[in-house]
Amino acid sequence: MIRTNIKLDISNSPETINNVPASDVAFFDIETTGFSPNNTNLYLIGLAYKSGNDWVLDQWFAENTAEEVLIIREFSEAVADYKLLVSYNGLGFDTSYLREKCRTYDIPFISGKIPHLDIYRQLFPYKKFFKLENYKQKNIERFLGIHREDIYNGGDLINYYRDYVKYPDERTKNILLQHNADDVKGLISILPILSYVTFFKGGFELSQVDIQRYESPDGSVAMDAIFDLIPINPLPRLIAYGYGPLYLSGRDKKVSLKVTMYTGELKFYYSDYKDYYYLPAEDMAVHKSVAFFVDKDYRVQAKAANCYSKKTGRFLPQFSELIEPFFKIEFHDKISYFELTDEICECDTLIKRYMIHCINHMK
Repeated sequence: MIRTNIKLDISNSPETINNVPASDVAFFDIETTGFSPNNTNLYLIGLAYKSGNDWVLDQWFAENTAEEVLIIREFSEAVADYKLLVSYNGLGFDTSYLREKCRTYDIPFISGKIPHLDIYRQLFPYKKFFKLENYKQKNIERFLGIHREDIYNGGDLINYYRDYVKYPDERTKNILLQHNADDVKGLISILPILSYVTFFKGGFELSQVDIQRYESPDGSVAMDAIFDLIPINPLPRLIAYGYGPLYLSGRDKKVSLKVTMYTGELKFYYSDYKDYYYLPAEDMAVHKSVAFFVDKDYRVQAKAANCYSKKTGRFLPQFSELIEPFFKIEFHDKISYFELTDEICECDTLIKRYMIHCINHMK
């Protein structure tokens, strides 16, 4: 077994990760010869941690398959005292692989008992906002402008390792170690990607709300509501993504969410339609206490689909019944609307709830 210990060059080192002091956090990644722990081997584990003011990388490299048990045992002992583990898709692969190997060798599965921050799992629900080809760690690094020396992927290196076991040489060993080192160092470097996750979950303040008028393609006047948002943590790269009537764009400390408004007449549907009459001539419903004075020839018992009154104004779409009263174009429509009043514009708490609601719909 080979064990390496090197100092990492980390710029903008974080003081805390997920509210845990950096000194209590360890970043890890494993290299295997396949996906199934039952018929493949674990040959390399990298673990980065903060020691004093420095970031350090430890690596355990099995020079043959018989040394697999040794690197698992030493890694398990090394992580035992940490309060948080960080990985990229570690909950999807690394920890389950390690669990089975620990069971095979009767080694306590210590890493499985430590809180785990999986960057991939945090990011995945919001993948549409980034428009990347795929969400492998290397692509996240490219998105953030991070350079790495390694040019291989884990699949490429399986044959390199098999060749190394048969014919050990320094060059192949360095290729294998470099790939793992860049993966683990990259975990620390891509932490700013979590600024987007914080933002999407409501980590922002409302700056202002503007109404923008413009001429639509059919010549009518259309309106957008522009919500200017200030992220708590700066967003390192530009994102721009639209879905239906919603468009989000921005970077750093300036983000805007544009929402296409509905201007005109909408219907408010009464839920207790059995207590109403529908007046066909006026295309509206009135309560029975009032309709009692209307001639029977001009009223019919209301149904759910025609039990409404109408209102003209400026409305914003909502994709579940978030803000009341809500209006619709037709009864069975999934999208409803609420009127954008001055009172709502001045209520930062309500607007923030609506912003999070829109982001969740976009994702």
